[in-house]
Amino acid sequence: MHWAAGFASSRPCVVELGRNHSLPLGLCGSEQQQSLYGYIIAFPLQDYGGIMSALGSESWWKKTLYITGGALLAAAAYLLHELLAIRKEQELDSKDAIILHQFSRPKNGIPSLSPFCLKIETYLRMLDLPYQNYFDGKLSPQGKMPWIEYNHEQVSGSEFIVDFLEEKLGVNLNKNLTPQEIAMSRAVTKMVEEHLYWTIAYCQWVDNVEETQKLLAMNGPLSDTLKWLLSNLNGSMVRREMYGHGIGRFSKEEVYMLMEKDMRTLATLLGDKKYFMGSKMSTLDATVFGHLAQAMWTLPGTRPEQLIKGELINLAMFCERMRRKFWPEWFVEVEDLFYDGDSESSSSSTPAGLLDFGLFSRTDTLDDSDSGSQSTTSPESDHSLFDSDVGTGSENDIQLKE
Repeated sequence: MHWAAGFASSRPCVVELGRNHSLPLGLCGSEQQQSLYGYIIAFPLQDYGGIMSALGSESWWKKTLYITGGALLAAAAYLLHELLAIRKEQELDSKDAIILHQFSRPKNGIPSLSPFCLKIETYLRMLDLPYQNYFDGKLSPQGKMPWIEYNHEQVSGSEFIVDFLEEKLGVNLNKNLTPQEIAMSRAVTKMVEEHLYWTIAYCQWVDNVEETQKLLAMNGPLSDTLKWLLSNLNGSMVRREMYGHGIGRFSKEEVYMLMEKDMRTLATLLGDKKYFMGSKMSTLDATVFGHLAQAMWTLPGTRPEQLIKGELINLAMFCERMRRKFWPEWFVEVEDLFYDGDSESSSSSTPAGLLDFGLFSRTDTLDDSDSGSQSTTSPESDHSLFDSDVGTGSENDIQLKE
């Protein structure tokens, strides 16, 4: 549950409880500490036309402010207590079941605006592991999202989640990789998660926050206000954390230059291979897909979208391959796969019936055989960008290759 309460203050301030700080609420005489998370935002009382001075500066005015603020905070605490009680009654049993806690689904069809949430859910699908989503918005005790529960154990951080599942369930997407390939996979993962991630987050929550705001799924009479508040709070946190990271100390042009270098590095590494480590899937594919999907489907008209749907088209085909194979219910329009600089003319310039990108599903997600597929190989290798995971060997695929 995410909550907010207001109180009076002589100057603006924000008390962040994003790390699940514990506060003694003192409800019903209990000394038990409740774990809270959210923001308490205080707006200053300003003197308009001498109103404040007319009221005087007697101590009773300060006492009134304290009492009012305390009453508001107590009301919010009571509501929080009731909602926590409801959640406790509805708490899921994680015995022999993977419960995935993550942010709510956005409006445009992409499963998550968080690269790490999309990474972990894709990873679970790649291994064909049953799981249950829990869109409660509650962060882990470490303040992380996503996080999982399994047999009443809680694990957060995408890397630790993968290690935990490998140990508990004996699964491993990297079992066919050599030690050198595993080392390369880890190096590329760190580049994506510790460098490219910040440039994508900057594009989402700072440079294009208005567009990202539209993707948030909120309803109600105050939904627009809540979207604006949440987007700008998140943008402020991204800027602050980017500055601490170091990448936020550069100009906008320099940030985008670093992003382009990372994306070109990924495109070169992928080449015309089916997956980043060859013909077999690995954990790296889930990591890269979670990040590139943001550029592919959440940032219309931006520099990352122009790159991935234009010059670095092999990355777009990789994303589409992953989407088709592991997200059959996630449907995208044909125009979402290409960028020509003019969204209005893109549909008219595309020949009718050129592609048939309907829903695609495999009965066995771990079967990599491509029997029956008709693919054209590259002169440099035995791989093809247009394999059976993207097309089905129809005339549409041949037209796309041309």
